[in-house]
Amino acid sequence: MRILVVEDDKDLNRQITEALADAGYVVDRAHDGEEGHFLGDTEPYDAVVLDIGLPQMDGISVLERWRRDGRAMPVLILTARDRWSDKVAGIDAGADDYVTKPFHIEEILARLRALIRRAAGHASPELVCGPLRLDTKTSKADVDGVPLKLTSHEYRLLAYLMHHRDSVVSRTELVEHLYDQDFDRDSNTIEVFVGRLRRKLGHDLIETVRGMGYRLREPHGG
Repeated sequence: MRILVVEDDKDLNRQITEALADAGYVVDRAHDGEEGHFLGDTEPYDAVVLDIGLPQMDGISVLERWRRDGRAMPVLILTARDRWSDKVAGIDAGADDYVTKPFHIEEILARLRALIRRAAGHASPELVCGPLRLDTKTSKADVDGVPLKLTSHEYRLLAYLMHHRDSVVSRTELVEHLYDQDFDRDSNTIEVFVGRLRRKLGHDLIETVRGMGYRLREPHGG
């Protein structure tokens, strides 16, 4: 899962980014509204953390332009404690949720998990596909109750497929959502990670759809 953090306070931006990275997300950063708008308009994100008070272009304007241009990714806005009007303006502009400063990083993580789940049509923090279970709160997965030992890349790939269960996901989409903008992207590496995951899962859960990509579903249509 790939997240964009748009926050002009460099220390706070770094803290949020590091917490998200530790939780298994791929994170891009921006420190002003213009840069944030550009990234959100040109890169595919699973969610955005957007501060309201930004230089160059304020967060409300950034959000309004994204929504006007059809960008539908979930957006979590950051607002000042005593500015209830910012919350109203943010929601009216198309925000999906908000957090008031100061906040605990754990709240950011929890709200982002919920936004990403809901955007993919899931209500529960635990995603299930046959014998496979993935807990989005703990970033852990198991098959038939046996914990899986996954690398960070394998977990990101599995989590993305689980969030989009039963849908065909192309290699290009996986590359765009599993790596940050500075990564030397090569879609061939996706095949390697898929192969590793298949061996670790031990079940026929990841289907190759010829010429299209991959689909995660229960074996034999179960």
